Amino acid sequence: MSEEILINVTPPETRVAVIENGVLQELIIERDKQKGLVGNIYKGEVCRVLPGMQAAFVDIGLERAAFLHLSDFSNKELEHKGSENIEHYLRQGQSIVVQVTKDPLGTKGARLTTEISIPSRFQVYMPFSNNSGVSQRIECDKERNRLRACIEQFQKKNECGGFIARTAAECIEEPVLFSDMTFLTKLWEAISEKITLADAKTLIHEDLSLSIRTLRDLYKEGIERIRVDSRETHQKLVEFAKIFVPEIVSVIEHYTGECPVFDIYNVEDEITRALDRNVRLKSGGHLVFDQTEAMTTVDVNTGGYVGGRNLEETIFKTNLEAAQTISRQLRLRNLGGIIIIDFIDMQSEEHKSQVLDALQRNLDKDHAKNKITEVSALGLVEMTRKRTRESLEHILCEPCCACEGRGVLKTAESMCLEIFREIIREVRQYNVQELLVLASNEVVEMLLDEEADMLAELELFLDVRIKFRPEAEYNQEQYDVVLL
Repeated sequence: MSEEILINVTPPETRVAVIENGVLQELIIERDKQKGLVGNIYKGEVCRVLPGMQAAFVDIGLERAAFLHLSDFSNKELEHKGSENIEHYLRQGQSIVVQVTKDPLGTKGARLTTEISIPSRFQVYMPFSNNSGVSQRIECDKERNRLRACIEQFQKKNECGGFIARTAAECIEEPVLFSDMTFLTKLWEAISEKITLADAKTLIHEDLSLSIRTLRDLYKEGIERIRVDSRETHQKLVEFAKIFVPEIVSVIEHYTGECPVFDIYNVEDEITRALDRNVRLKSGGHLVFDQTEAMTTVDVNTGGYVGGRNLEETIFKTNLEAAQTISRQLRLRNLGGIIIIDFIDMQSEEHKSQVLDALQRNLDKDHAKNKITEVSALGLVEMTRKRTRESLEHILCEPCCACEGRGVLKTAESMCLEIFREIIREVRQYNVQELLVLASNEVVEMLLDEEADMLAELELFLDVRIKFRPEAEYNQEQYDVVLL
């Protein structure tokens, strides 16, 4: 499998595209005006404690107060007090050091934790924890034991907090790991000094820029090259790599081609398609994605695919293809939270098992944590995917001003009847003799054509004269009834 990372940098935003076998798999966008907050450390001030929810709202200097639940307290704090009442930990006006784990999403504020963690290339340092661990993606028991022993040796010598060995730490020599852990402990010492001197509602530590985080978090063995179209950003990446990951300096390239870097693999077209509700499958079937506040639903349809031998074979092959496409679309669209997948009903238990296995295999490539359940009695597959930032749709789009995000408009006929009711209300309330109705072209045409008989009866019944004026700027649901 050939893998590549493209980095497109412009003054207002940075975009990172992960390409596998020439196909866009993942897209991360960071705009200067809407920078992600995940990983940032703040000195906040408790503005409200909610005993009923065992949570608190914390002011960290953002537009909306952030949310901190008792379950997000560090293990050291919970073990020290041993209480399940948040009032034993926090009071209004209290200063508290917190870290953002989820960006503000929609109307919700950021999600916080007091279990501070600072990542580097090979380790994650947790200064308030005594526990250590190894990434689950490292499967070799011998290697896991080696990394755990390395961490324990460093902890015993330095009497510091806990560490988690990241996937990138696999097969890395111990002196390099020790150097990495030393860097993290010194960084925490500098952060601790800032915390002591800072006022409440202050940003203490900000995570790296998206381009550098790409080297730290997304690079893995097998990636052939990283192309970046900005000379300045290329220099920064090379400088960072020379210090922390010298083995990947050779794969970082400054792209100077005439066409935009994203046009190499038609990334712009893929982004446009990722905003569509429908996704076509090669077999002729299609998927329908519906994103709501509570969850995302995915419906699988056979479409024009009729299979080779029988209906069960058609359904099975369509579901297998859908499993692969769904996993890619979840990464590309960055859909998180609860996800319900409505595969086409299968009779064979073996087919159900194979489709679930295919879905899981493809999701194993995903950086975000996910969990899948078995096929339910209703034929649905429920899963969760960790959500830390806004979806692609929420970053690039906004609700339609006409339908306000509903995705539908009332029909012209419905609006005609609504206008009739409003006319009756106005005449009875103000006892007028003449009215002017302003509405969209479609509604006015229907009122004067298909609803003309009803309109004549209404004028006769109310003894009022009604005039109409189409307004080109009105959408189908807009209208005004003006008293003359």
